[in-house]
Amino acid sequence: MDLEFSGDVFEWRGPAPFYYVAVPEDGSDAIGDIARDVTYGWGCIPVRARIGEVEWETSLFPKDGRYLVPLKVAVRRAAGVEPGDPVVVGLTVGGPA
Repeated sequence: MDLEFSGDVFEWRGPAPFYYVAVPEDGSDAIGDIARDVTYGWGCIPVRARIGEVEWETSLFPKDGRYLVPLKVAVRRAAGVEPGDPVVVGLTVGGPA
């Protein structure tokens, strides 16, 4: 399954800051429909993600009925994005991450 959506980069503070983009509700619902077939446990979903020319493998995290795309430091630097920036994210859901 391929998805493309827009969202803002946001910071989720814990013991260390983490950065994410939330998958919109309709995209999260579509992922939820196939989650059982592609998850490797704990509700995490492997994806190939991209912002502009930057591509990486990661896993979506379920949160409050939606999924979050994690943006590690190397990805944010390569894509030139900061917290609060709007981004267009492409996802290929399933497969190894």
